[in-house]
Amino acid sequence: MVTLVLSVIGLALVFDFLNGFHDAANSIATIVSTRVLTPRKAVAWAAFFNLVAALVFDVHIAKTIGKGLVDIEDVTVYVIMAGLLGAISWNLITWYFGIPSSSSHALIGGYGGAAVAKAGFGAILLSGWIKTLMFIVLAPVLGMFLGYVLQVIVLWIVRKRSYDAVNIVFRKLQLLSAALYSLGHGTNDAQKTMGIITGLLLTAGFLREFEVPLWVILMSHSAIALGTLFGGWRIVKTMGSKITKLKPSDGFCAETAGGITLLLTAYFGIAVSTTHTIAGAIMGVGATKRLSAVRWGIAGTMLWAWILTIPASALVAAISYYAILGVRVLVE
Repeated sequence: MVTLVLSVIGLALVFDFLNGFHDAANSIATIVSTRVLTPRKAVAWAAFFNLVAALVFDVHIAKTIGKGLVDIEDVTVYVIMAGLLGAISWNLITWYFGIPSSSSHALIGGYGGAAVAKAGFGAILLSGWIKTLMFIVLAPVLGMFLGYVLQVIVLWIVRKRSYDAVNIVFRKLQLLSAALYSLGHGTNDAQKTMGIITGLLLTAGFLREFEVPLWVILMSHSAIALGTLFGGWRIVKTMGSKITKLKPSDGFCAETAGGITLLLTAYFGIAVSTTHTIAGAIMGVGATKRLSAVRWGIAGTMLWAWILTIPASALVAAISYYAILGVRVLVE
């Protein structure tokens, strides 16, 4: 059992690494596209604040993921293993095609799909899912609203200043906004892996109650920071330039709006998609110029990816669960 649990913890950390790898674009796309930092410096900046988030925030989201979506009584080591396989598979598919889908929703879908395969729909805790599904819509809308409002405020403040002077100021400020967003990204997405690992330890009998150990917190943040260092370059172009053209002031507003949204939802323990949030914020900023400044066709493609993520990862996880059971029967 110990070897199996360690293997699944390793698989969870692989997911966490791929989460950072996949979502690095969210943290650095705007700061790279506005040429404030080179890609290598940008990922190092983002990874550092992904890691620092471990020392700053509580673990409300970890508790939501670990025991708020699926009845813990129906969770086994194999359910968690299958859920992780479903999430990892979908992340790799969307990364390959450069689609900025949600790693968070891939994990949630995978976890739920594996639990349903094992125990039926009775394993699903509807209250946790309702809140999560609501924020599939609300997180990008809130990011879009804040991005729009911040951009309007900034445009009013700098209306009498020269373009070059404004760029100089916001190139510096964008370092702070990117740090804020990376803090929000780290605390949101690392906690999702923490919740899965803690649920695994509880299910396997290594914990008596759902409390996230310090070593799980540090390992989860380290894995996502390392993944961010390697970067998801295929998605950077989509997030940084295909949705709308960005200046340093635009990037500052988008990252600040995204960061505020992520920190607020983390405080209330709501598991949201960092990808959805920053995409919404970028669209909100672009919409202040004119509606045609946002490439809504790209946004529509992303929307379809968001809609498909939970059911697709759930299906892969369910298939993985039955495959694992088949392998167990053959081995035994």
